[in-house]
Amino acid sequence: MKKQQPQISEEKILEASWELLREGGIEKFSMRRLADRLGIQAPSLYWYFKSKQNLYQRLANQISKIILEEFHSEGDWKEQLTGLAGTIRSVLSRYPCSTQLMMMTLPHEPDIIRFTNRMMLCVESTPLDQEQKMQVVTTFVNYVYYFVLDDYQHERNISAILKDEGAAALPSEEMIRLLDSMSETEAGLFRRMFKSGVFELMGTDKAFEFGLKLILLGIEQVIKEQEKYLR
Repeated sequence: MKKQQPQISEEKILEASWELLREGGIEKFSMRRLADRLGIQAPSLYWYFKSKQNLYQRLANQISKIILEEFHSEGDWKEQLTGLAGTIRSVLSRYPCSTQLMMMTLPHEPDIIRFTNRMMLCVESTPLDQEQKMQVVTTFVNYVYYFVLDDYQHERNISAILKDEGAAALPSEEMIRLLDSMSETEAGLFRRMFKSGVFELMGTDKAFEFGLKLILLGIEQVIKEQEKYLR
């Protein structure tokens, strides 16, 4: 007798996947938990996805598609990369664990390929050779990924500390007590920076824009050197 496919859609599976990722993070994600959320048996999921990695690929492809839909290219290569960085950060910040998924998957899906191609087109007009252009794109996207990932993990760490029944004070108060117990040689500069609020800039728009500026200036310098060499 021919097996019938379960009454579930790929769209519903992806939607339930994002819900689970938001609730427990990628560490607690499993096909069994996903099946329970959908009210089906785990083997039924394999009608649609050959493995958990295959599901991750499809989720990353969905993120790539959204980025492409929201990104509108204008201006020179710097303006395009700046706009693309903001779009990537915005989309990744809205979808839990999407950064990890993008970093864990290979460009074997159509929209991931289109997304990678679009990044490369941003610098196609520059005099850099193809190897350098690939390095520019890799450095650029890794910066955005790690910025979003670091902010996401920081928020999770703070939430975990606040939920800890043994935490009698806010993380910042505990940190100040620790720093005050250390000598000037051990933590003097760190302590002054922490107490002045410098570390509160982490994850902010200002920090993101400054880091991106450093990368763009570095790329610009390499381009100037390349143009000088070609003369």
